[in-house]
Amino acid sequence: MVEESQKERQVLPKESVWARLKKPPKCSFFALLVAGMALGILMWGGLNTAMEWTNRSEFCISCHEMSIPYEELKQTVHYKNRSGTTVNCSDCHVASSKTPTDYLFKSFQKLMAARDVIGKITGVVDTPEKFEAHRLVMAKRVWERMESRDSKECRNCHNFATMDPDKQKARSQIKHEEAQEDKITCIECHKGIAHKPIHHLLEAEAEAAQAGK
Repeated sequence: MVEESQKERQVLPKESVWARLKKPPKCSFFALLVAGMALGILMWGGLNTAMEWTNRSEFCISCHEMSIPYEELKQTVHYKNRSGTTVNCSDCHVASSKTPTDYLFKSFQKLMAARDVIGKITGVVDTPEKFEAHRLVMAKRVWERMESRDSKECRNCHNFATMDPDKQKARSQIKHEEAQEDKITCIECHKGIAHKPIHHLLEAEAEAAQAGK
């Protein structure tokens, strides 16, 4: 009797995780399928909600320095116009091409946007003066990205196929025709259209580089 009671008190070794996974589930396949779908919906819904919540302009300008370009945007036709359409920060800076396959790019841009937060914390752009000092560097980064994607951020709203040339100025008509013929992307001509125009500094930078050779 003593031996039997001792055997009963013996602790069985813990089963490994791998061994548990190899065992068939005690619930039905249908129940697993429903649980997996519910979990997937919750995860996707949570991720998408967080994505859209952080895409709001209010969130972007919660860093004081970001209110500088936002105030500049408010003075342009992209913010206020006769048709009442407007854009948020994310429409140009985190925009995808509105296709499911481009969701990964949109997520990557959200990750890259964290550099602004890091710049704020580390003191790189934590004052208006420092922001201005780094403005050209940040602008060039955005221009290069948009050029590499054929200005998809612009083309989400603007499309040559749906433009009405008769409602454009003569100069705009000519330039748009040339752009289509020469495969020029939007941002090559429209730098500084939503913020303080500093693209002219590129020419000065190029001239200085040329002079230094």
